[in-house]
Formats: sequence, C-alpha cells, structure tokens
Amino acid sequence: MATYKSIKYIIPVEAVEHTDSINALNDVDTVSTAPADGQILKWNNTNSKWYPGDVEEAGSSGTQKAIFGFGVAGGNSSGLTSITNLVSSSGVVATDTTGIGTARDSVSAASYGGDKALFGFGSNDSSVTNLVSNNGVVASDTTGVGTGRSELAAAGFGGDKAIFGFGGISSSATSITNLVSNTGVVASDTTGVGGSRIGLAAAGFGGDKAIFGFGLEAGYNLANTFNLVSNAGVVATDTTGVGTDRMNLAAAGFGGDKAIFGFGLPGYNTTNITNLVSNTGVVASDTTGVGTGRNTLAASGYGGDKAIFGFGNLQGQESAYSKITNLVSNLGVVATDTTGVGTARYGLAAAGYSTTA
Repeated sequence: MATYKSIKYIIPVEAVEHTDSINALNDVDTVSTAPADGQILKWNNTNSKWYPGDVEEAGSSGTQKAIFGFGVAGGNSSGLTSITNLVSSSGVVATDTTGIGTARDSVSAASYGGDKALFGFGSNDSSVTNLVSNNGVVASDTTGVGTGRSELAAAGFGGDKAIFGFGGISSSATSITNLVSNTGVVASDTTGVGGSRIGLAAAGFGGDKAIFGFGLEAGYNLANTFNLVSNAGVVATDTTGVGTDRMNLAAAGFGGDKAIFGFGLPGYNTTNITNLVSNTGVVASDTTGVGTGRNTLAASGYGGDKAIFGFGNLQGQESAYSKITNLVSNLGVVATDTTGVGTARYGLAAAGYSTTA
C-alpha cells in the first residue's frame, strides 16, 4: 500500500474521521493528479474523496492564478484585441501582454486538465481555440471543431475537463455544447438540451460540476434559466432560476466548491447584482452588489478559493469600457472597485490556471 509522505490536508467537520490517516487509497482520488510531498489535499463532500487535483502549496493561501484575454478595446471592429492580463494568486492584475492568436471578442474560456486554460470561439462566428499552459502562456490558434459562434459560456467540470455551451450564430441563439477533454481537445457539436440563448455565463461548482445561467433567449427575452452540468458533462434541462433576468454577465467559482454570477444587463442599464450558487447548485436570490455596474465583463477563480470580476462595458455603449476589477472573497463577498491595470475593454473572457497543480 502506497503512502504519501508529508501530505498536508484540510479537514472540514464532515471529514473528521479521516484525520488519522490518508493511506487508504480508496479515500483518495489518485487518478486525476497524484500529489507531491508537502501539498494539500481537499475533501470533496459530494464524492467523499480527497482530491490531489485541487492542491495548494503547504503554508500558502493558494497558487491558482487567472488570465483575462481578448475583447474589444475600441468602439469598432478595429478595436478587437488578443491582449491578455495575468492575475497572480494574490489577485493582482498584471499589465498587458500582447497576445497571439486571432483578435476577437465575445469569446469564452474555461480551465481544463487541472492546471491549464482554454479560450474558444468568438466574434465572426469563430471556432478558433487557444490553449493556455500552466505557466500562463497562450498558444497560437487551433482551428476548432464544432459550430463557430459568439456570446457563449464555458466552465470546467469533472475535475479536469471543460464544456463550451450555447451562443449565437449570426444573432440566432443556439443550445449547442462542445465538451473539452483533459488534454484540451474540443469535441464536435452536441445538440444541447434547454432553451437556446446568448449572453449567458457559466461556472464550476460542487468540486466537479458546472452551471450555465441567465442570458437572452431566442425571441429576445431576458432569462434567469439555469442548466446544471453533471461531473460526466451531461447538461440538464432548464430550471427556472431566481434572481433578476439579465444578459452579458459573468460567473466564477469561489470557496472551493461554490459559484457566483454577477453584474450584467437587465435592460438598458447595467447592474452590479450578484447571485451566489451553493455547492449543490442552488442559486440564491439577488444580492445588491458593490462596485460599478457593467456588462460583457469576465470572471475567474484565483488563489484556490477566491474569484475576480474584471473589465466590461459601463453603459451598454461601445465607447464606455473599463478596466475595473472586483475581488470576491472565499465567502462570496464582492469587494469595491479596484482601478485595474491594462487596456480597458469588454467582450473578453477569463479562466483559472496554475503553475503548481
């Protein structure tokens, strides 16, 4: 029987019976990523497993980082960018990196493989994808599979995989989904379930599942519809959600197993409303957020258990774009505005990645 030396692990109340030993490998997921000496294992209540794939360096507050990328930095198509901004594990946004790959907006992004990220799809009905290494390096274009579309959403699921979903093709809403393997390979189209819509958001929750939410339905009706995604990547039928109907918002995981939707456009004016999501996928009613209301922004987890909203369109006008960021604590509390660094823009995407997972 193998023994992991010097493993440190976080012990919630629900797992006190495991405090004496983690040598019993049936309690440890060793398939996704085997832990190294000195790393931390986290308990997942849903699966009753310790997960080495969700690790942090011992003695630190977390090493997960994030990346914002692409978007519009001007008021017309000539303002399309491939600019990226890395976010440290302490929530500090770095200055611009001139990106590689096709400049575009209305892209989506998600984490995959336990420690990497992926940007995909976007304006002009693109199906181009760009992989991001666990060092935050953005790869050149990969000609994607699946139907090109924009204003879709993406999230990680299953611990190491991802899913793109929904979006618009020449302004027509779809419910198409594309699974992403743990090596970053995008699968062909799956005819999705649920109502077709654009301008929605998605995030992981519960340690290995995901949720799509909100958006603009076919027929131009704002929605608070949700679709849960199982840890096998199966998209559930529509659930009528709570909270204010809106589009062009953002979402991210926080707290290790929960999520938050925030900001968006419920009408002609932007909002800073947020909605927390429990680790069982239950969406909470509106919280009047802090920070400047805006839409077409991006969000990601960072630091292992926190999140960050960033950039966005302030007034629903192409000329009113921002580089504001708002940190989210591991309890889901949204902080006041931070004047960000980098080029102000909207229509971008963000995802977490790590250099140590």
